Amino acid sequence: MTRGFTLISLAVIAACATTRPAVDAPRPSTGAIDTASSAPPAESAAPLSPADSTSAVVGGDTLAIHFSSPAMRGREIFGGLVPFGQVWRTGANAATSFVTTADVEINGVTVPAGRYTLYSLPERGGDGVGSWQLIVNRQTGQWGTEYHPEQDLVRIPLRVAGTSQPVERFDIALQPDGDGRATLALEWERTRGTADVVVKR
Repeated sequence: MTRGFTLISLAVIAACATTRPAVDAPRPSTGAIDTASSAPPAESAAPLSPADSTSAVVGGDTLAIHFSSPAMRGREIFGGLVPFGQVWRTGANAATSFVTTADVEINGVTVPAGRYTLYSLPERGGDGVGSWQLIVNRQTGQWGTEYHPEQDLVRIPLRVAGTSQPVERFDIALQPDGDGRATLALEWERTRGTADVVVKR
């Protein structure tokens, strides 16, 4: 009787061992899945702040900006996610780069040909829109939150206005205007900052 009980017990243990999940097996996701979306699985999903760029040929010279483009995703941006009075990376992820093959003036401030990082300083304004300073910094290749003010080349006030509709994803654009000129525009949420860019001869 004892021997029969032992054999039955061993059989039950063996059966349980073959059906028990491995200790290192991944746990199923508890996150909600948008069944209306054709997005790939999480491990291959698009980044929240994808890389983006803008460039323009102005007066025969090239201006280019590389940045990452975060989305609002229901968040308050300026004065919230991006605090007023603090230097912002002007995008997300790695530092936003600016390359110009010619000396330029940005809103009348000279920036020599070269490679730079762009930061910005949003400030609260009485009109609810605020103001921005564009910071041109000499250090390059760093992560966006690494900022050394002693490396600043110049700080340039931008013209700031509200937008007619919310801008979901942060964007930077360079628009050639002819005659060696272009407009630099930064937009997000309900704020648009612009500057005149002129290639120096």
